Amino acid sequence: MQTVAFDMFQTLALAVGVLYLGSFLKKKIKFLETFCIPAPVVGGLLFAILSCILYASGIIEMNFDETIKNICMVMFFTSVGFQANIKILKSGGVSLIVFLIGLVVLIFGQNFLSVGLSKLLDVDPYIGLCTGSIPMVGGHGTSGAFGAVLEDLGLEGATTLCTAAATFGLIIGSLMGGPLGRRLILKHRLLDKVSAGDDTPLVEEQKKHHRSVSMYAPAAYQLAIAMGLGTLVSTLLSMTGMTFPIYIGAMIVAALMRNISEYSGRFKIHMGEINDIGGICLSIFLGIAMITLKLWQLAALALPLIILLLGQVILMAVFAYFVVFNIMGRDYDSAILCAGTCGFGMGATPNAMANMQALTERFAPSVKAYILVPIVGSMFADFINSLVITFFINML
Repeated sequence: MQTVAFDMFQTLALAVGVLYLGSFLKKKIKFLETFCIPAPVVGGLLFAILSCILYASGIIEMNFDETIKNICMVMFFTSVGFQANIKILKSGGVSLIVFLIGLVVLIFGQNFLSVGLSKLLDVDPYIGLCTGSIPMVGGHGTSGAFGAVLEDLGLEGATTLCTAAATFGLIIGSLMGGPLGRRLILKHRLLDKVSAGDDTPLVEEQKKHHRSVSMYAPAAYQLAIAMGLGTLVSTLLSMTGMTFPIYIGAMIVAALMRNISEYSGRFKIHMGEINDIGGICLSIFLGIAMITLKLWQLAALALPLIILLLGQVILMAVFAYFVVFNIMGRDYDSAILCAGTCGFGMGATPNAMANMQALTERFAPSVKAYILVPIVGSMFADFINSLVITFFINML
């Protein structure tokens, strides 16, 4: 089989091409636009299918340089960090705690379901765990880490199983979030409440997001400063012995810069421009993430594993639709949070943000959702998930 390697710039160009393809198809195919499927997922999934066909046929295997993917990921989450205005967080403090409790319930639910179904199917419970919160909430990173742990415990091929399940979750989480959020918004006429809402802090926040062409350069510089200082914070955090996402330091610095600006008035954070740059980086990140998917790994899933994964899909849909929506207030923000929960509950936080972006671009902004999902999905999800997974491994 011939191997084709794409360098950093070729990978970027291909990812952008996929974004254009996804946007074009969304305009031409009403179903995709109606159900708010993110453009990077549309184009990227088509490319991933083509790549899988070429690989399965023994023609070409494609390898990509993912350097820009990581840069875009850090830059996007830095832009999210700038949104962490303490005044806004105070207005939604209880919501943060409730959403965090919901995440804990979801993680336990995913593992109880995976272990319970595996026993019904007469499958090794460790195989069940390979379809639980390890690949679902954990994604590919946690799959690689705990796959090795399960292999040490005697389960051969655990890393491959976890990675394949994570790929499945990434795709499904990106496809189900938009339609589910859209249904809630339309069914409960939540837009009527948004237009009539008087949530003053959030309305005030949106007024700050005006754009000026001349301010995009200063906004980019502010992002660069936060990212650079963030590496120092990340280094300090790593000394605790705990594992954090590489972008967590940049998010913390960005949040500090934002609030120093808010309370001192000495300088201005260009939020509108920062959000635009962050949105571009998110699209590029997802474009590269989708074209690098190895769909042929899913071919290794036997019938019991497919049943286990379908169980996770049903659990995620039911949990988001009936639990998250109700506990988070049954309003427009709650519907956007449901879409986001599908993203990081079955894939990764960037997918959650893409789900929410697809909805907010069509309907209305949701500052609350854009603050809660990155905080819970990035700062707490992996840490809590690791503790719960460790608990289940020791119990089996």
